[in-house]
Amino acid sequence: MNWIVSTLKHYPELAVFLTLALGYFIGRFKIGSFSLGSVTSVLLVGVLVGQLDIVISPDVKSVFFLMFLFAVGYGVGPQFFGGLKKDGLPQMLFAVVVCVLCLICPLVIAKLMGYDMGLSAGMLAGSQTISAVIGVASDTINQLGIPKAEKLMLINKIPVAYAVTYIFGTAGSAWLLSSIGPKLLGGNLVEKAKELEVQLGGSAIGNDPSITSAYDRVIYNAYKLTAQSYAVNNTVAFVEEKLESSGRRLFIQRVRKGDKIIDATPDLVLQENDVIALGGRREYMMNYSEHHEQEVLDVELLNFPLEVLKVMVVKKDVVNKRLIELKNQKFAHGVVIRSIQRSGIEMPVLPNTLLNKGDLITLIGTVRDTELAAKQIGYPDRITNASDMVFVGLGIVLGGLFGALSLTIGGIPLSFTTSGGVLIAGLVFGWLRGQHPTFGLVPEPALWVMNNVGLHMFIAVVGISAGPSFVVGFQEAGWGLFLAGAAATAIPIVISILIGRYVFKFHPIITLGCVAGSRTTTAALGALQDAVQSKTPALGYTVTYAVGNTLLIIWGVIIIIIMS
Repeated sequence: MNWIVSTLKHYPELAVFLTLALGYFIGRFKIGSFSLGSVTSVLLVGVLVGQLDIVISPDVKSVFFLMFLFAVGYGVGPQFFGGLKKDGLPQMLFAVVVCVLCLICPLVIAKLMGYDMGLSAGMLAGSQTISAVIGVASDTINQLGIPKAEKLMLINKIPVAYAVTYIFGTAGSAWLLSSIGPKLLGGNLVEKAKELEVQLGGSAIGNDPSITSAYDRVIYNAYKLTAQSYAVNNTVAFVEEKLESSGRRLFIQRVRKGDKIIDATPDLVLQENDVIALGGRREYMMNYSEHHEQEVLDVELLNFPLEVLKVMVVKKDVVNKRLIELKNQKFAHGVVIRSIQRSGIEMPVLPNTLLNKGDLITLIGTVRDTELAAKQIGYPDRITNASDMVFVGLGIVLGGLFGALSLTIGGIPLSFTTSGGVLIAGLVFGWLRGQHPTFGLVPEPALWVMNNVGLHMFIAVVGISAGPSFVVGFQEAGWGLFLAGAAATAIPIVISILIGRYVFKFHPIITLGCVAGSRTTTAALGALQDAVQSKTPALGYTVTYAVGNTLLIIWGVIIIIIMS
């Protein structure tokens, strides 16, 4: 045991990875629907490991924190600037109001409780579940003209307050939005979610097989044409039009004529005993045989390449168009939209869902059809392992240089700090990537590593460094800090819901999605979607999430300036 302790002290990098491993492991466990989550678990494990008095260079956490902040900005950049357009302005303004409430409430409570800068910043981070405030607030404290020992004491109090208030910040947010929120908005939100789906064309999904959810499977079967089939002596185009007029958008991809297999073309005439490869949504394929075709097993006919391709929406002719408007486009032939992702969040796939610039839509069809559609929609987001590290490195450097600029007012140096500057650079560079997808690619797995590993490495070092003083800090703060944090979580949520209903007059489902997004609580979004049995709350989540993820991090600077 002594050997392990001495080894961890001699090689502190091993202590960091031990903290990560144990923290992620503990973060997997749930009690009912509640989980500490990986961030809080890593922090608490770090505090325990820190009792060994392990010294880690603060430069380590700075490197990973900047990587994390750039990834945050990069991920939400397209939606942040897209929200400035007319359609997104109400949600963007609402998010600003919510974020201001999320600053004012913890600030007022901290003043009433007599908390110092460290506890105030930690309570803001935990009660609003925005872990990045820990780093931003710490950077700001380091710029203050106070003794070094006092800086260290204040910085070490931040993770204490964060850990105490984060528990209700996460679980309380999910409970308030999924259980109390519906009551404040008139109740029975399951029905209201269905009504919203109808407004978005949800009732039409059964009549438009080219539009499907990510859970629907597209299948291809082989059918032999009998003499009674209306397809005999008619063209492929005629048959597909006939099918669509009956509410089924099915596509003939290949045809076997005797021993020959040929690709289907619109003017190809079908004959008796031809075998066709027909594709579409499963529910429409199941009863296709009622049209006097005999389903057969023709492995050779059905053995053709089928591509599942993610495409970034870029083309002007597609941006701000409803999904239902795409089906009449020539390039949409043979292609089915399986899913839509916006800032990593799954959007409901309904006929009247609008496509935003930067959305990732998943197409399925033959290689020929998906390639044609991709060119007309935007830019294929092909699977690759390569990240544009020139783009990433330059973005972090430029953002850091911008954030390092300071302006002294009243004897207090004011700046975005390097962390705030890198966040802003991430927003701008993410937006540039959305506008010009030929450069600046950071694949989703790489972005996950930058985002999650960057944050957790930072939190691990924070926990280990704060370990020796954590227990003393908790004893000083007392359990009153937990109650103060609960109030700082609940009050902004309740007020925000009422503002969304009575001032902005959003649809109840959109209101709850906007509140969840403004607070950047993905866990609450999941609980909310389960409660209303619909994905429609995500329609209010993405723009507000982009705003919230930016402002709430910046509040880490503001709260220190105000409290100082």
